[in-house]
Amino acid sequence: MTTYTAFENHTLVAQGDMNAMISAQREALPRGVNLLIYDDSTGKVRDVDLRDAPPPSRGRPKMGVKAREITLLPRHWDWLSGQKGGSSAVLRRLVDAEISKAAGARHDNERQTTTYAFMSSIGGDLPDFEEASRRLFANDWMGFATIIAPWPADVRNYALHLAREQT
Repeated sequence: MTTYTAFENHTLVAQGDMNAMISAQREALPRGVNLLIYDDSTGKVRDVDLRDAPPPSRGRPKMGVKAREITLLPRHWDWLSGQKGGSSAVLRRLVDAEISKAAGARHDNERQTTTYAFMSSIGGDLPDFEEASRRLFANDWMGFATIIAPWPADVRNYALHLAREQT
């Protein structure tokens, strides 16, 4: 489940699923406030649609499978046809194996990118933003924490959370 974090200026005001964000934004509207709502997995700002959800449609539910065309050489098709479970199942297993193999290498890059997306959106004008960014991308976690120590507490704590905990 995707989780989100909402900020009013530099103050964290809500965390939770999209329904919690919709409630927080609706509460903020009478005060004339637009919250910045961040996707915890990407650090990017998400827009919130405050309209009521459409009624559920009839028919089969979507299964999340996308059909696409791929181009392979004849020897690849020959190999695939000889595998157990069919071409699609074999390709899914191969892709899943590569994803899990590369997960460790991507972990640092993803958390840096996520943290930077959040920082640049909310804190680009905060003191030592550029130096904090350099420390973040250098994997200098102690230096990063030291540089952002004077930042507003909620911004600092959320940035540290993203930098350390992103999966």
